[in-house]
Amino acid sequence: MRILTLPFARRYITVTTVILLFAASVTGGYLFQDYMIFFAIPGVIFGFLSVWGLRDLFQTKHAILRNYPLAAQLRFLFEEIRPEMRQYFFEDDKDGMPFSRDKRAVVYQRAKRQRDKRPFGTQYDVYETSYEWLHHSVAPADVAREQFRVKIGGPDCKQPYMASVFNISGMSFGALSPNAIRALNKGARKGGFAHTTGEGGVSRYHRQYGGDLIWQIGSGYYGCRTDDGNFDPEKFTATAALEQIKAIEIKLSQGAKPGHGGVLPKAKISAEIARTRGVPRDRDCVSPARHPAFSTPLELMDFIVKLRELSGGKPVGFKMCVGHPVEFLSICKAMLEANVTPDYIAVDGAEGGTGAAPLEFADHMGMPLREGLAFVHNALVGVNLRARLRLGASGKIASAFDMARVMALGADWCNAGRSFMFAVGCIQAQQCHTDHCPTGVATQDWARQRAVVVTNKGERVYHFHRQTLGALAELVAAMGLTHPGQIMPHHVYRRVSSEKIASYAELFPILKPGELLTGTDNKHFAEMWQLASSQSFMPEPHFMIEDVAVNNSIAVAG
Repeated sequence: MRILTLPFARRYITVTTVILLFAASVTGGYLFQDYMIFFAIPGVIFGFLSVWGLRDLFQTKHAILRNYPLAAQLRFLFEEIRPEMRQYFFEDDKDGMPFSRDKRAVVYQRAKRQRDKRPFGTQYDVYETSYEWLHHSVAPADVAREQFRVKIGGPDCKQPYMASVFNISGMSFGALSPNAIRALNKGARKGGFAHTTGEGGVSRYHRQYGGDLIWQIGSGYYGCRTDDGNFDPEKFTATAALEQIKAIEIKLSQGAKPGHGGVLPKAKISAEIARTRGVPRDRDCVSPARHPAFSTPLELMDFIVKLRELSGGKPVGFKMCVGHPVEFLSICKAMLEANVTPDYIAVDGAEGGTGAAPLEFADHMGMPLREGLAFVHNALVGVNLRARLRLGASGKIASAFDMARVMALGADWCNAGRSFMFAVGCIQAQQCHTDHCPTGVATQDWARQRAVVVTNKGERVYHFHRQTLGALAELVAAMGLTHPGQIMPHHVYRRVSSEKIASYAELFPILKPGELLTGTDNKHFAEMWQLASSQSFMPEPHFMIEDVAVNNSIAVAG
């Protein structure tokens, strides 16, 4: 009896109606054969929907389709278009993640040389907690006409590089399309700024227009690896000798997925990707979570020296998202013990982007940029090494204010990835990991990537960089300064509650020069400095024993 009444239940009304309409079309066509055409078209449509509905009814994968055959397909349709609907119709200008509509709009406007001004005042609630601002001067300086630059190259560097204070973060060929890589490098060449290759190697698309390159080397050593995945000095030397390569960057970790390796399935390895990375096509391409070439802070220093020598004295630095603070202090101890410093450190924030990352890593792993940068700057000041190297910063940098804010915390220059993707045409569809990027920026699909017209998008990259630096020059001048390197923590303020404001100098207090060496009153730094060792990235053994004991006692108590 239940089976007989099942089709008439309310939840089956859609499929039942479609089946009845199909039956009516067939019957009408049979009874009125002279008007068959008027029944044939609806019959085909309703017949197709009837089969689809019956398939939903008897499939075993989706519970909602078994209970609401055909009608529940609307749910999947709405879920599919939900991001676009929210972005285009419901999102406020200041809302939206990872980048708000307002941030994306200013990139598009500057890239296209359109008007980037805003009418009628700020849309921010300036009395809301976390609102931030810069202090201006009653005696502004003249706006700088020349682009701001910074020298990268410490005392052991033979070929220092005069870099722009705004450059392109590492984005690999493979993650981005060939045309996107071309456009980025074309813009970098015209604007005189650096284009970081990403860990996927130096492709012919990076080299085509001759823009300055920072060659990023990850744990897979792509472009300079042996067949078994170890570092190959000869291959490295051959590529590092290219005049276009201005610096070498060791990627220890990145913000969006620090401590996580990667696998490129062999099915996705094209002949060109295999050639660029120096990997075979008959097996998966594995990027281990850690570097095989070194396992201690002192060995990292040796590796830096080795790369500097093999490259003919070009600047060598490393990129990292700060994790365990004691590990970076261990690196500082290794610098002191070996009397070796990298030429720069690029600090990436946990808010950094990637083509794909596990949710837990993207949302909850790693230190955000401002805290991480302040810690690294503090540590280097505390061991009297800050003057020997430069600091870069990356993590959602899209505007001149974003740059000024991190420069107040110690950054000498800024890198941006997703912002330059916007300049190339990215619309934040968040399809980077599917190979279905609608704008052709993050895909290897030839039909999709042809949408990126290199001549046009290269100009947009150039203009975005130029206009953003122009805005930075205006901010610097309004503060009464002549260079962004003069921005200090006391220039930036944040509302920490409805009644209280604080400067970055209060929120991120700076150690005195050499304070870690002579003894600091900062209990947190003092404890970590004691635990740090140049012989290991991990804390001293007694700390680990105590930690295990505590964990075991908790487990026993539980």
